[in-house]
Amino acid sequence: MSAPFPGRNLAMMTDLYELTMAAGYLKEGYADKTAVFDMFFRKVPDNGGFAIMAGLEQFIEAIENFSFTEEDIAYLREVGGFSEAFFEYLRRFEFHCNVWAVEEGTPIFPGEPIVTVEGPCIEAQLIETLLLLTFNHQSLIATKANRVVRACQGRKVLEFGARRAQGYDAALYGARAAYIGGCAATSCVMADREFGIPASGTMAHSWVQMFDSEYEAFRRYAEIYPENCLLLVDTYSVVHSGVPNAIRVFNEVLAPLGMRPKGIRIDSGDISYLSKRARRMLDKAGYEDCPICASNSLDEYIVRDLLLQGAQVDLFGIGENLITSKSDPVFGGVYKLAAVKEKDGNYLPKIKLSETVEKITTPHLKKLWRIYDNENGQAMADYVTMYDESVDCEGGLTLFDPVETWKRRTFHNCSAKLLSTPIFKEGKKVYECPPLKEIRDRCQYQVSHLWEEVRRFEFPHRYYVDLSQKLWNEKQRLLNEAGQQMA
Repeated sequence: MSAPFPGRNLAMMTDLYELTMAAGYLKEGYADKTAVFDMFFRKVPDNGGFAIMAGLEQFIEAIENFSFTEEDIAYLREVGGFSEAFFEYLRRFEFHCNVWAVEEGTPIFPGEPIVTVEGPCIEAQLIETLLLLTFNHQSLIATKANRVVRACQGRKVLEFGARRAQGYDAALYGARAAYIGGCAATSCVMADREFGIPASGTMAHSWVQMFDSEYEAFRRYAEIYPENCLLLVDTYSVVHSGVPNAIRVFNEVLAPLGMRPKGIRIDSGDISYLSKRARRMLDKAGYEDCPICASNSLDEYIVRDLLLQGAQVDLFGIGENLITSKSDPVFGGVYKLAAVKEKDGNYLPKIKLSETVEKITTPHLKKLWRIYDNENGQAMADYVTMYDESVDCEGGLTLFDPVETWKRRTFHNCSAKLLSTPIFKEGKKVYECPPLKEIRDRCQYQVSHLWEEVRRFEFPHRYYVDLSQKLWNEKQRLLNEAGQQMA
């Protein structure tokens, strides 16, 4: 399953100016004018080397259910300022656009078109807010999750953030995105039901406090759930009561049944010190196979430090810092006009200028490619071309930095993979979303084929996103024309 709210219509999940512009386009006679918009982002969260694409499946569902109801139109009539002709347009709204996107689970980089929409300008404009919030949210959480997972160095990560997420959808779709990023399970039951993400969880401190003693609480839990006995050992004292009582219960309840404990969890205190003490106690008691889980406001940096200090932790439960991407909670994807199509079928490129160089857009209808080394499968660079260009790697492919143009490199024995995947053709879906686990596996595989220098947390190596010579020339032409107009 992938639609927790089947048939949910999100057409009114929009900024008001999308509607005012759409109504204006209609009045100007632009209803049939074809426009090209790109979504891209300018900065990787947490100053990382790459982000993870996520949210495509929910975007597709939203577009397939996109329509304006009579209730919507009645509301807009009360808002005022819109014509009856516009209301009639909304009443008959259908989606006719072409959409290309990078597949979920794929590493993505600043400045490149990760979603492209081509179609009637009103339609392309009206989906902007919905498109951005869908991809911005899930890409943000998938990116953060992937950082945390990499910090854990092969240990399982459990997403525990539902209660701290910023709303119901944020908890549910955040769990989905976290799974794409590499988390092994979630605390959110709805995410398990709807997406098949394994749900994980046993007890809170309130269970332990509810009984007359910690030992009694542990014993009753083990008796009720002998096959899934993971005990929270820090309600009173990890070393002096929690672990000793857990071992006692393992011996008295599980051992006679021939069962082994699923683990203990430490949720407070010095995780490094306490996990080492707990490990020694468990090993001495014959429970060398008993995993130790750590939680308590962890993030990738705390996890990394814990492991550097030799913490004996086998799996991590990560909550608020993951589900909110607390350290950098905004994925700054934007949606900009790149071209309009003229009556003769040719594209008229459009560019947005800014005194902030990073905000200058790249014009035209484009395609995104990834260049791979044929010997080791490593991703070498991304390459943005005009829509009508192909990439020939025979004899080598020379790329240049679009800003520092003197920086050039020729790649030999390489191949180019087209990342701009058709999703909708003239409004009809032409893409089948793969199973979520397949998306997660894709993410793991593709991240492993980025250079280690790109994957590091501090000052990662810059992964190059280069423009073809033809596209670069077109961009420079528009910049020069704009400069002459301002002179």
